[in-house]
Amino acid sequence: MSVRHTLSTLAAAAAVLALAACGTDAQSADTSPTATGASSAGESVVLEDGWVKSADSGMSAAFGELENTGDSDVTVVSVTSPASTAMELHETVENESGQMVMREKADGFTIPGGTSLSLEPGGNHLMLMDLVEPLHAGDEVAFTLTFSDGSTYEFTVPAKDYSGANETYEGGEHMDMGEHADMGEHMDMGDE
Repeated sequence: MSVRHTLSTLAAAAAVLALAACGTDAQSADTSPTATGASSAGESVVLEDGWVKSADSGMSAAFGELENTGDSDVTVVSVTSPASTAMELHETVENESGQMVMREKADGFTIPGGTSLSLEPGGNHLMLMDLVEPLHAGDEVAFTLTFSDGSTYEFTVPAKDYSGANETYEGGEHMDMGEHADMGEHMDMGDE
């Protein structure tokens, strides 16, 4: 074997290795994670112990503990579910006459980083305003939360029988919602 042939073989091998190295660098660049450092709100929120109240018709509500596992504040701005044609984020507050009233929380639910927000009867909750069909105990109900950054979080919770509260809304609609019925208070759907 001549020196020239050996040098040609070594040069060819070096070229193949150089091309392979370039391919590896290109692949590494394509598969490396982006360095944005920020995650969407939908990636940092999780619902714990979620459930929805069983109901034959009309209205219902969903509850649980919304946990923000991220460092930044997140704001839930809307909610949807195939179980309802109209949904709202609701809070329960005392009105000017001292009654506890339920109303839409127009600016949404803000959850500071590293904390959680309780959704519970008599407090903040996800309100299903117009049920598509009855919700029976054991049914699985899907929801989608939308955040102020446009991201979403989907979850499914079971329907449960719940006998607490029996509020009457203006307009004569009836719904079990929480502890306030035991005090004989009426819930108001308006923005009082």
